[in-house]
Amino acid sequence: MRIKDLPLAERPRERLLLCGVESLSVEELLSITIKTGTRKKSSKQLASEILSIFGIDGLREITVNGLCQIEGIGKVKAISIISSIELGKRIMESNKLKTRYVLKTSKEIYEFNKYLFTDRKQECFYCLYFNNKQELIERKLLFMGTINRSVVHPREVFKEAYLCSASTIVCLHNHPSGDIRPSLEDKKITNALVEIGVINGIPVVDHIIFGDSSYYSFYDDGKIINM
Repeated sequence: MRIKDLPLAERPRERLLLCGVESLSVEELLSITIKTGTRKKSSKQLASEILSIFGIDGLREITVNGLCQIEGIGKVKAISIISSIELGKRIMESNKLKTRYVLKTSKEIYEFNKYLFTDRKQECFYCLYFNNKQELIERKLLFMGTINRSVVHPREVFKEAYLCSASTIVCLHNHPSGDIRPSLEDKKITNALVEIGVINGIPVVDHIIFGDSSYYSFYDDGKIINM
């Protein structure tokens, strides 16, 4: 059945206007994002098929290619869906960082940030910027791809620190393999950033490597000594 053949009270857009966006199901919200269906399927049916294949949790990491495997979902619809999901993620991220969280240990930092690396297929390098009360004031994704010294440039790390008036920095990155042991390149990058941090008066107090369900902390392992 086409959306326009449904009673007004059952059409997603009309229900949103009449009852508010909170009253809509995930399927209805997704069908609004899809906008139009095909000759064979309504936008609501397409939304239902996406959810049956990927589930609501799977939407977090959904790709254009993955969506385009579904008959009736082309690149335009797929891009619209992914853009809407990313917007929601960024709004949640912004709201989360408005609260000044105090993170004092590597375990607290790991638990607070581990979702960033869920199902990541490539290395991502983040920096956390803290004030002098150890409150998180900013988090930046600075690099993606294979992490090495030519990619992780100290200029970008410390430029963000100056912009947000940070007192200390904690670096995070993941190993998609799940092996949390630091590579030789990880050690070189960490040593270089620690040395530059001392010179700039904004110390890098830890570098944490995220695996599948565990982490490695340079500080906990005695490889970084806070001054």
